[in-house]
Amino acid sequence: MSWKAPMSGEPLVLLHGVTMSARVWDPLIPPLSARYRVLAPTALGHRGGAVVTRRPARIGDFVDEVERLMDENRWGTAHLVGNSLGGWTAVELARRGRARSVCAFSPAGFWEAGGTGHANSSATIARNATFARLTRPLAPLGLRAPLVRRMAFRVIAERGDRLDPATARGIVADLLACTVTDDLLNTADQIADFAPLPCPITVAWSQSDRVFPPTVNGAIAKQRLPDATFEILPGVGHVPMIDNPDLVLQTILTCTTAAGPDHQTPV
Repeated sequence: MSWKAPMSGEPLVLLHGVTMSARVWDPLIPPLSARYRVLAPTALGHRGGAVVTRRPARIGDFVDEVERLMDENRWGTAHLVGNSLGGWTAVELARRGRARSVCAFSPAGFWEAGGTGHANSSATIARNATFARLTRPLAPLGLRAPLVRRMAFRVIAERGDRLDPATARGIVADLLACTVTDDLLNTADQIADFAPLPCPITVAWSQSDRVFPPTVNGAIAKQRLPDATFEILPGVGHVPMIDNPDLVLQTILTCTTAAGPDHQTPV
């Protein structure tokens, strides 16, 4: 599953988080496509994405796949926007010189191998996946209720009740169909120190992130990306597009506009 807008403007790539799909960007694609040529791919090994050819999948494989799609579209560089795994992918693409700007929302990869920042987040995601599998038969009926949606998505959002039932069911289906969950939860990969930066990078951390708490993973990010701009987004969970798409949109526009013409490499 992917979405590309046949619009004029600079290229912009939207990268979702682990176990999700391009659908998570649906509220933002129309306003962004009014300004940019938008590409929203579903990641390798996720429902609707390309098939994994190497196991366990590593972060480089996800970066390679997005780079392949950019090459396919003849985009030498693009504005890169990512959440969680997508944010990590965007940072690594910037390291390869493929970014005009990066806007990373609660990016994965900022942990010490085997440390608390990795083990706790992996355990949180694993519990969430297990809960989804156990309650799968009840999901179609249960997710009709706003309170159930709020509770079911409390790990990734403060206001899961904002989702309509069909979208909520889609998120659960994406999670259950993801073939690389274990690969990513058990990865030894992480984001290495990165300075100086080749383009403007904004790291926007969700204030109520239960997967990658800003006091843990965000603190590591500040050490490894000392030249990046850091923001805390109030009132949102790990997937801020669910809680406050308008805030996410404004953050993206501020980031891409701040890149300026010096970073807008011709296509």
